[in-house]
Amino acid sequence: MTIPIGDEKLLEFDFATAVEALDHHASRDPERQAIVYGETGERLTYGRFAELTDHFAGNIAASGVRRGERVSILTTNPLISTIAMFGLWKAGAVYAPVNFQYSGDLLAYQLNDTRPVVLLVDRELSARVDEIADRLEQAPRVVVLDGTDAGEFARLTASADRPDVTVAFDDPANIIYTSGTTGPSKGVVQSHRWINGYTWVGRRTLTRDDVVYNDLPMYHVGGAHFNVVRALWVGASVSLWNRFSPNDFWRRVRETGCTTAVLLDVMTPWLLNAEPAESDRRNPLNKVHMQPLPANHHDFALRFGIDFVTSGFGQSESGNPLVTLIEQTDQGEGTPDELYRGLSHDELKAIFIEHGLLVRRGTDPLPKGIMGKPTPFLEVTILDERDRECPPGVVGQLAMRPRVPSLIFEEYLAKPEATVKACRNLWFHTGDAAVRDEDGVFVYIDRMGDRIRVRGENISGFHIEEMLGKHPAIALAAVVAVPSAEGDEDDIVAFVEIAEGHTFDRDAIDQHCRDTMPKFMWPRDVIPVDQIPRTPTNKIEKYKLRQQLTEGHQS
Repeated sequence: MTIPIGDEKLLEFDFATAVEALDHHASRDPERQAIVYGETGERLTYGRFAELTDHFAGNIAASGVRRGERVSILTTNPLISTIAMFGLWKAGAVYAPVNFQYSGDLLAYQLNDTRPVVLLVDRELSARVDEIADRLEQAPRVVVLDGTDAGEFARLTASADRPDVTVAFDDPANIIYTSGTTGPSKGVVQSHRWINGYTWVGRRTLTRDDVVYNDLPMYHVGGAHFNVVRALWVGASVSLWNRFSPNDFWRRVRETGCTTAVLLDVMTPWLLNAEPAESDRRNPLNKVHMQPLPANHHDFALRFGIDFVTSGFGQSESGNPLVTLIEQTDQGEGTPDELYRGLSHDELKAIFIEHGLLVRRGTDPLPKGIMGKPTPFLEVTILDERDRECPPGVVGQLAMRPRVPSLIFEEYLAKPEATVKACRNLWFHTGDAAVRDEDGVFVYIDRMGDRIRVRGENISGFHIEEMLGKHPAIALAAVVAVPSAEGDEDDIVAFVEIAEGHTFDRDAIDQHCRDTMPKFMWPRDVIPVDQIPRTPTNKIEKYKLRQQLTEGHQS
């Protein structure tokens, strides 16, 4: 489906911003449940949540925070983050969350980069801020938090008049930092329309009867926007948890009635590693977003009664430009009928087909890394090294540009050269290698920086990791390239986590490689580690693995 440039009716047919959506639901159905905070059992209706965020906006404005100024939040509590996020938007301010695992140089770097006027910080994390105070170029006013029902946060949500502020679609809403898997993070400045575009397809999958499960951190777009904002935009409910727990995941889903969730990277194998039980399918979860799409997505869906899996491409800069809907079971054969809520199979498939999006069956042969077809508001292509469009079947860099204003990120904060480089020749360059087939379906290959060249072959570390992961003793693998002793090509080094109940056997792994991979893909070294470093959103931090090799810490 193609929309004319400038036609914004389809994008904003319901609401232009998340604030407008919340105001609507709070006035229409104030007693409807909006949020369950699973860690404490606290529940907020739409009316109460709107009231708290109005108060927060009034108090933060009265403290001197002006429209467009940045407020950073360093907390492990997703309920605090959710209230603060909407409250800041209502005040016209910018939500600038901080990774709660940061300390020292990383924390100082982000605060110096963001330059917030206020920093909200958990009491148990406040010592980290004290330790870097002398390194801050522009010290924010620090507000120490003691939870939602006491201390400074209680004062921030005490009765106060909401400011007379209306946010426009192109006003800055967030500064979200990239995961930093390839080096220092960059602050991605996102508008209110960015949130609209990023959640647009995901909102089409929900009704007011859905409950969205969220255990992703609120400094990540997947947690803050794809899960929390998406749910509240449509008048659904969201179940908030501090972190992912493979042992408690299904209990949480059942207790709070969750119908949809996001599973990233290693979450799926962790859940599959549990001993099978007759109760596996007795849960209300009927829609799961998996990114990247694992090879065993259909097996997972059959075991746990998942009706639909979506996958695609998501990014702090570009939002959600590509998506695929995979029907895993027929209606009634996945989630038990008495637990099923939300759109029917026919309704959900019809929505995707109407907007020209990809729909497949779980039994279809799907290529590894499938992302799908573009959403209506973005033009997506594959570019070569000179920014010429690649023909179908030729690998290049995934790139895109918006059809309406302010749909992708505004800039990398205080990094004009990086912004110009990423947006050269009127295309945003994602830094990802991908390919497009004859039917216009996009398939992910690898990060451009993670491409490996051995014996004249361009290799994706993604595929080597997939092959290694099929060995029964390997729970997780991460592959990096190191300079070869001969010529200008690369050698391959694999870091592996050993599965419970197994031991590291290099000879057996080498034999597995010989049996499953061509010779040019065999790792030169296989290094067992207790844990492969990952971000809190479970993305593998390959730069840390390369640092281990450089420093000689191969243990």
